[in-house]
Amino acid sequence: MDKTGLYLGMFLDFSRLFTFSNYTGDPGGGVIPEHTPSIFLGFFFGLIYVMYTITGFDASGHTSEETHDAQVNVPKGMWTSVFYSWTFGLVMVAAIILAMPKLDEGAAQGFGAFNYMWNSLTMPHWLAVFLAVGFVIVNYICALAGLTSTSRMMYAFSRDGGLPFSNYLSRVGTNTRTPGYAVWTAIVLAYASTLYADAFLILATGCAVFLYISYMIPVIAGFFAEGKTWTEKGPFNLGSWSKPNAIISAIGVALLTTTGFFPPNQRVFYLTIAMVIILPILWVAFERNRFEGVPTGKKIADRQKMIAEVEKKYGEGND
Repeated sequence: MDKTGLYLGMFLDFSRLFTFSNYTGDPGGGVIPEHTPSIFLGFFFGLIYVMYTITGFDASGHTSEETHDAQVNVPKGMWTSVFYSWTFGLVMVAAIILAMPKLDEGAAQGFGAFNYMWNSLTMPHWLAVFLAVGFVIVNYICALAGLTSTSRMMYAFSRDGGLPFSNYLSRVGTNTRTPGYAVWTAIVLAYASTLYADAFLILATGCAVFLYISYMIPVIAGFFAEGKTWTEKGPFNLGSWSKPNAIISAIGVALLTTTGFFPPNQRVFYLTIAMVIILPILWVAFERNRFEGVPTGKKIADRQKMIAEVEKKYGEGND
């Protein structure tokens, strides 16, 4: 055995990766405020802190209009995103667990567990700086990707008249070729959401909960439409497993979103209830009579003609 293998064997306790302990309540630094004797419930409550890491699949849907052979590549992008997020996320979490001097002491730090692990490392200074800078950059890119998806979706909805102030939100700058109004509106709304509660909790928990709910809405709609108004499927489909998978997915999403409603995330529950009440009222009172629906037929042709004329006016499409 070489020196590296001997070192790993002596100092890394791999049994940590498959040994389960209950760190709810005080033993876990109050991340899950109330202690529960059930380790299953502890695992259930902890799902909220990891489930948002696999939501990268959402980006594939947002860029479907710009994706070549979207019927094949968008679903492929979605499942590969989940696979790689799960794989690399598992490696990262395993590395953190293995690097902690003492798991009990680390868990007792609560949300400071990562700092406890980081400060205990004896890596060279240059490597610590390199990794720290990398953490900042990847988190910035992650947030930027989230902003891009949000503004892209806001623009797409407003382009079809699906949002209030659609005339403004759907405007594309002639110089930047970007929907500036949608981008800055997304920035302001994201910042405003941090004023409601702790920035990490409201953004991480709230985004995960709402994203999973929004993901499940078309799945449920497809479940009831399949074989009726929806009779033609694309090349990437589950065949006879479609409806059973939809049921399993709906149950899974219901459980996952529920994890975001328990303390200390109860404000997300209040916000969700408020949205469930307010959005139908807004739809019935205002949007139902205003929104004409997604463009079809002649509307699409007219839209394409308008886009071609605008591009020609500003120097695009002349080759």
